[in-house]
Amino acid sequence: MSDISYLWSLRERPALGSRRWCIVWAKRALHSVALLKIVMARRSFRARGVQVGALSILDRFALKGPAAHLSVGEHCFISGSTEIVALDQVRIGSRVVINDRVTILTASHHVGDPGWRSFKKPVRIDDYAWIAVGATILPGVTIGYGAVVGAGAVVAKDVPPLAVATGNPAVIRLNARPADLCYDPVALLPPFEAWIGRRADPAGPANSPVHGVEPRP
Repeated sequence: MSDISYLWSLRERPALGSRRWCIVWAKRALHSVALLKIVMARRSFRARGVQVGALSILDRFALKGPAAHLSVGEHCFISGSTEIVALDQVRIGSRVVINDRVTILTASHHVGDPGWRSFKKPVRIDDYAWIAVGATILPGVTIGYGAVVGAGAVVAKDVPPLAVATGNPAVIRLNARPADLCYDPVALLPPFEAWIGRRADPAGPANSPVHGVEPRP
């Protein structure tokens, strides 16, 4: 199913000719160009070989290495100033938010090796994870379900599910988030909200992490 067809299947359906119907279709027209840009960016990544799930927003971020090494689940947001070096596999789950100036690395060098040999290790970011502004994820790291990497953190070790990692080197605080996460980080962005309405996230746009606000553990 195409991106537009998927949105059409989820669309809000107010009564024809009602006041709400007029508002909804005016918003859809207003945000049509922004929606087209989102769709074209997704198709560009897919054409390169990236696996992209439904309704994920991939700004035109820097992707280095084979595009087929990157997969992104559904309803994710990845900022355009992100850099992903996919020399090994990078697996991103669903409803993941990656904010501005995040760097994800899958390769480095052995500093203790006289020959300075390089190595590669995969990175995995599980569902509902939030990687905040300026964070760096080093090779071989897994960010668990619902975990948060705070602004500017440098993560060299796995972050357990529902934990918060802050600082350089990152210090981990366990069980900092609820286990029953159920928000949709992209549904309230105007190009999507114009089609599917506000029912997807009752918390409201001010509480959505897409806007680049760093976590406050």
